[in-house]
Amino acid sequence: MPEPRADDFGRAVLDQLGEAVYVVDRSSRIVYWNAQAEALTGFTAELAVGRWCGDGLLNHVDELGRPMCGPTVCPLRLTTLDGETRRARVFAHHSAGHLTPVQVTASALRDADGTIVGAVETFHDDSDAVASAVRIRELQDQARLDPLTRLGNRHHLEDRLATRLAGLHRGRAGFGLLLLDLDGFKSINDTYGHLVGDECLRAVGASLAAGSRVDEDVVRYGGDEFLVLTSVEDADALRGVAARLAGLVHHTRVHGLTEGRHLTVSGGAVLARPDDDEDSLLARADEALYTAKRSGRGRVHLGV
Repeated sequence: MPEPRADDFGRAVLDQLGEAVYVVDRSSRIVYWNAQAEALTGFTAELAVGRWCGDGLLNHVDELGRPMCGPTVCPLRLTTLDGETRRARVFAHHSAGHLTPVQVTASALRDADGTIVGAVETFHDDSDAVASAVRIRELQDQARLDPLTRLGNRHHLEDRLATRLAGLHRGRAGFGLLLLDLDGFKSINDTYGHLVGDECLRAVGASLAAGSRVDEDVVRYGGDEFLVLTSVEDADALRGVAARLAGLVHHTRVHGLTEGRHLTVSGGAVLARPDDDEDSLLARADEALYTAKRSGRGRVHLGV
């Protein structure tokens, strides 16, 4: 029986790691993709090896949805040029289309002479998946889970909004509310069918959940509308939340849509006031959303 080769041992070890790992050569082509990378992204090694990660595969973006696959911003590409180790929090595309947050570390690979011959990137899920799974089970048990998007539903919103308003009325921290509407959803249903429409809602919901912070609540408000409660207390910070989430939706992929068609959301954003109740706050957000949609797709209006 032949002895196993050293590189076979190396591949076996990498496949058992808790970290996702892939290796690129000097031209940024993927030459190795381990089992954890498959599990985390949904892309198989057969599909990934030989590809460039930015050619429609992972296509990392930052928290504002800005592409990170260019030669001057990609951590892995820069590491192949100067040998410096880099770490970053980015969002990677999953094979299902949504974005998922990952922590990446890019390190140079050198030959025996010290020449850089490629780079290795390790990455892991940065979305606190265990806590998310517990939260989903709790919402399901309480009949507060939207079955399509796996986000909280309107019953969950009522509970969270009442808690935040009660805190505000007692002089505690304020908060912001963002009402997002998926642009052109009726056209998507009419053109591609309701199955693709449902997939759009699932993918957008997953990207919004992945892009939300620990102090933010994301719910499906109804139909093609999503609502975000966020612990910000000034207009600039609220605009920043809107830009972050809208940018991630823009880079969400949906199988079945015409290639090159990007999803966009319009939004109405408001800061809670001490004299607000649930109805007045939602009414102001809805009015701001209406103003945004009248000015064109993909816009967010900050209401008064």
